[in-house]
Amino acid sequence: MRGRGAAVRPAPPARRRSRYGLTPYAFLLPGLAVYALFLLYPLGRAVQISLYDWDGLTLATFVGLDNYAQVVADPQLRAAFGHALVLIFFFAVLPLALGLVLAAVLTRGRVRGLGFFRTVVFLPQVIAMVVVAVAWRQIYAPDGLLNNVLRAVGLDGWTRTWLGDFTLTLPAVGLIGTWVSTGLVTVLLMAGMARVPGELYEAATLDGAGAVRQFFAITLPSVRAEIVVALTLTIIAALKTFDLVYVTTSGGPGNTTTVPSFEVYRRAFELGQVGSAAAVAVVLTVLIFAINLAVTRIGERER
Repeated sequence: MRGRGAAVRPAPPARRRSRYGLTPYAFLLPGLAVYALFLLYPLGRAVQISLYDWDGLTLATFVGLDNYAQVVADPQLRAAFGHALVLIFFFAVLPLALGLVLAAVLTRGRVRGLGFFRTVVFLPQVIAMVVVAVAWRQIYAPDGLLNNVLRAVGLDGWTRTWLGDFTLTLPAVGLIGTWVSTGLVTVLLMAGMARVPGELYEAATLDGAGAVRQFFAITLPSVRAEIVVALTLTIIAALKTFDLVYVTTSGGPGNTTTVPSFEVYRRAFELGQVGSAAAVAVVLTVLIFAINLAVTRIGERER
């Protein structure tokens, strides 16, 4: 028998859970139902369709993993995935480098109109990608703004048909992604850098550390979480880009700018190879998940 002054022990976790029963799961059920209906079910159907040879109209024929073998064996599909990996540099790596420099300068320096600059640099994120693609297609046109500027400064030899050159078209499309992604990355990093205590920079200055050393010793380690978020968002954007390629080049010239999502569209709606398109979509989904899982794991390991 316990005394009156005896402390009351908290209920074990299992007993506390049994007190609420299934109530927490009932609150989660609507969200899980919507998630399953609009994501898991279509994904499962895509996996199922990828096992068939189907044109979308007639009866399908079961072919097993032949569509996935085609993804590996078809040079055009391999090239499409290679182009997507190249776009990661322009959509994620290059914006991250530019964003780190811009965010550090704007956060540490006394810049007037900082709020206006944030709005302007973030503006590409709120513009529809189709609008961005149409605008840049006009800029890259043979008589567009870019070539006119080059002619005006006496660099006529540098003018190109930027979206018709077999070598330069993919980098030209990638630079559009750089322009779009840099603002998002910069704003994310500025939010992280704003939380760094100013006393750390003051102490580093007293110790004789310059701006570059302060950046690598204080600023960069403090925004690792924001870097992981920025890389995750931009890598996903690079791998799933479709509208930008479709509007600017339609995969050309030749097949130099085809990407997996464009191949999904082309095979499903132009060639009538729905099973092959579903296999490409499933492989792309797995690739996006694997790359972003690796980025997240590396970011957590470095903390």
